Amino acid sequence: MTAWAKPAATEPTVGNQHLAVATSGLGKQYTRGLRARSKWALRDCTLEVPEGRICGLVGANGAGKTTLLRLLVGLARPSAGDVQVLGQRPSDSGQFLREVGYLAQDIPTFRRWSVTDHLRMGAALNPSWDAVATRERIQSLDIPLDQRVGTLSGGQRAQVALALALGKRPRLLLLDEPVAALDPLARRDFLSTLGAAVAEAEGHLTVILSSHLVADLERICDHLIVLANSRTMLAADLDDVIASHRVLTSTRRDVGPIDRQHTVLRVEQTQRQTRMWVRLEGPLTDPTWDSDELSLEEIVLSYLEYRPPADADRGPGITNVAHLGGVS
Repeated sequence: MTAWAKPAATEPTVGNQHLAVATSGLGKQYTRGLRARSKWALRDCTLEVPEGRICGLVGANGAGKTTLLRLLVGLARPSAGDVQVLGQRPSDSGQFLREVGYLAQDIPTFRRWSVTDHLRMGAALNPSWDAVATRERIQSLDIPLDQRVGTLSGGQRAQVALALALGKRPRLLLLDEPVAALDPLARRDFLSTLGAAVAEAEGHLTVILSSHLVADLERICDHLIVLANSRTMLAADLDDVIASHRVLTSTRRDVGPIDRQHTVLRVEQTQRQTRMWVRLEGPLTDPTWDSDELSLEEIVLSYLEYRPPADADRGPGITNVAHLGGVS
């Protein structure tokens, strides 16, 4: 069985949980063009991901998902704010790189190399390489070790890349839309392999998985980050997210009383009816509203479609809803 490293005593915690990732006001600004116009790819990103979570990272194209992952792995440097990964700032030091795995969206492999060639490379580059577990993981999927990677199916290539990333026994694994181009069966198999690896690590492997496919995230993830307009809109455990969001329905009425007590993400009104998608900031005290649960996809879409008032410079920006226990 793979031996996974344990957190150091000096790493940050929240409650009694060690944090795999902690950011505060993190931002990345790029300057492009002859007139040197700048653009924030990520801004005011404050979040915490406890160790051992499988964290879904979701957002529209250009929301900042890839930028956040690159900042976490040290491939980009922050323009603002602070980032801590496993208790240290991302760098190119051997100690940091040994503990962090990163799989880019294009599934980088050498097409002319065989699977065995890739395993030899992994062993040569990673001091903590688990040769036995990596080989067994690939063989259990009936992937020929002597076959060139370029001749494998898309799902098989993704599995080889995942096996390589897990083979170094990272404590944090960052996956940038690894299943975007896979068919439903290949996606299922990929996520099954990932879930099994996290279970085997017994709380010592944290995964951040970027994806547009909310159904896949709901199936495997227990933590969620939503980015929109280059900002963090939501970052919390999945159970707390589901528990704290409701759709409220009533005869047409003023939404002001609810808006003053809670966060209204979306409003639909007809001549007879008012419906609101709401993040509850405490108990719903008005019993005249019908309150129903929202699906995870409905919650995510509410944040992606959210438009702040004209006098506001950002969205609702919740970073932790764990304190909302007892919401009814």
